[in-house]
Amino acid sequence: MKRLKILILVFCLALSIPMAYFVLRTYWSLEQEEVAELRYFGVTLFDQMEEELAYLVLKEEGRPVDQYRYIYIPADQIPGSEGLSRSPLSTPPKESYILGYMQNNPDGSLQTPLAENKEDIPPEHNAVVAQLDEVNEVFNLKKTTVPESVEAKPAEMLAKRESEKDATFADKYLDISRSKKQRAYLGRSGKRVEEITPGQALNLAQRDQKAASSEWQQEEGIQAEGDVPLVPSGRRPARAPIKDEEEKGYGAEPAGTLPPAPSLDTEKFQIEVDPMQSVFINDQQIFIFRRIVINNQIYRQGFVLLVKEFLNHLVDEYFVNQPMAQFTSLRLSVMDQGRESAVVQTGAVVEQSDFSLDRTFPRPFSFLRATIACDQLPPSVGRRTLNIMMAVLAFVILLGLFGIYQSARAVVALSDRRSRFVSSVTHELKTPLTNIRMYIEMLEQGIARDHAREEEYFRILGSESSRLSRLINNVLEFSKLEKKQRHLNLQEGTLEEVVQEINEVMQEKLRQEGFVLEVEMEQVRPFKYDREAMIQVLINLIDNSMKFGKSSPTREITLRVWAEDGSVNISVSDTGPGIPRHSLKKIFDDFYRVDDDLTRTTGGTGIGLALVKKLITAMAGSVKATNNDGPGCTITISLPI
Repeated sequence: MKRLKILILVFCLALSIPMAYFVLRTYWSLEQEEVAELRYFGVTLFDQMEEELAYLVLKEEGRPVDQYRYIYIPADQIPGSEGLSRSPLSTPPKESYILGYMQNNPDGSLQTPLAENKEDIPPEHNAVVAQLDEVNEVFNLKKTTVPESVEAKPAEMLAKRESEKDATFADKYLDISRSKKQRAYLGRSGKRVEEITPGQALNLAQRDQKAASSEWQQEEGIQAEGDVPLVPSGRRPARAPIKDEEEKGYGAEPAGTLPPAPSLDTEKFQIEVDPMQSVFINDQQIFIFRRIVINNQIYRQGFVLLVKEFLNHLVDEYFVNQPMAQFTSLRLSVMDQGRESAVVQTGAVVEQSDFSLDRTFPRPFSFLRATIACDQLPPSVGRRTLNIMMAVLAFVILLGLFGIYQSARAVVALSDRRSRFVSSVTHELKTPLTNIRMYIEMLEQGIARDHAREEEYFRILGSESSRLSRLINNVLEFSKLEKKQRHLNLQEGTLEEVVQEINEVMQEKLRQEGFVLEVEMEQVRPFKYDREAMIQVLINLIDNSMKFGKSSPTREITLRVWAEDGSVNISVSDTGPGIPRHSLKKIFDDFYRVDDDLTRTTGGTGIGLALVKKLITAMAGSVKATNNDGPGCTITISLPI
């Protein structure tokens, strides 16, 4: 048994090592999948934000160059025709995060579509125009002093985007790099040349919108004093001043008067339009604009972004109502030359981040940085399945090992009981044979001097012979039942004849041992049973009660027969020492004997009660043992009627 325990232990260790490796690798894979899944949807969230930023830029790039004035001439309007249109930007913007639209003229003056001129500002626009004027003044200072844009370098931004792409689990299915190019700019990334009508050129260059409207109604040949002709279509404008201004920053030119109005001698004119870019006015305002170069003069057109409102808009629009807001945190920050000038953070509280995803957006929003963090990843669906399967597998393995151990233990115990049975049978056979031989020798030698002594010797010889016969019969019956060679002859009847025969067979031995057999038999209906098997069963039970009840002061055995619930019950009750509680069910096992002082001093083979159970079971009955309220125990047999 010790060797078996060692083998089971070695087997458990050999099984646990690869299983532990498998489980750890599986959990690691699930964790990587959870990280990749969250990263994928985080990148998707950033892409949605970037789409809105791109839409904002494309919409701004698509505006006509003269739309930043209160009155503008549509591009498809025929020069000389009557009627001017109000700019669609002449009303406050619908977006709460845009303060307003403005144009910075070459001489540094402000032009906004919210007012026709500085003297004629609608009362409801006074506050906004005043703020735009302040923005314009700050911008005039910054465009000559601020170095080239502090936005993130395209290479750095692309590296950040590339790291996001590499981490997504979509790469297992699609090569995203071939279908989605990384962008350094939102909208157009390079300078471009556009053609505008003479009316648009005039409208863009006029300082006074009313003067522009008046001159537009004059004949086409009339020009303002000091006009400089525009470059006709197909020719590029001179750019000597532009090179110098690019070296300085956003493009600077000496402050002075507005350049003369353009000429209307040609039908189309060329202008250069730079990509959208941004400059910080202060921590709460950013001017996002494009540079328009016409006749070697620079106009800057764009809108003023309210930082705090813009960050709150992105958070409310794309994150707050998303399920991932319950377990992740979104941080939007605005970086001004490496310094965080504004921060908005929302979502779950993350104390120690196990997952973090960053995105720096392309120009002109390269000042905007988004970070998603999470300290507890949402569990994958496969994790729950794995947990259940591992629990079931562990339970099955442990149950199997326990079953193997119990079976081996039962086999070892049975083998041990068989060994003791052989020893017990040998002893039980030897004892009556020795007694028989001794009394025969005494009779041969004439030791019995009178007839009464001879009769006593013959009675002892008969008792020992019966004892030997019962032992041999039990062994033979047990062997036949084990080999399924015992065929029962079931016939209907009552137990009256069986009880009467048992009284006759056991009477002399009961008298010799000083026991009293009491029979309580009620009237029962006939039922099927094997007569010889029933006699053997009852003799074994009575003999067992006599063997273990010798030390009891009261030597009584009660045989009771009664009918109950469609079955016949037969009980044999004694006044002996009883049976230990833990052995009440085991005493019917093959070769089992209670291990105590009484059984060690009492002979027996351990097959008597086992034979009783096998015979009763063969007759479709059941048997059980219970201890009495007083001394002794009761063996009860139930047979169906």
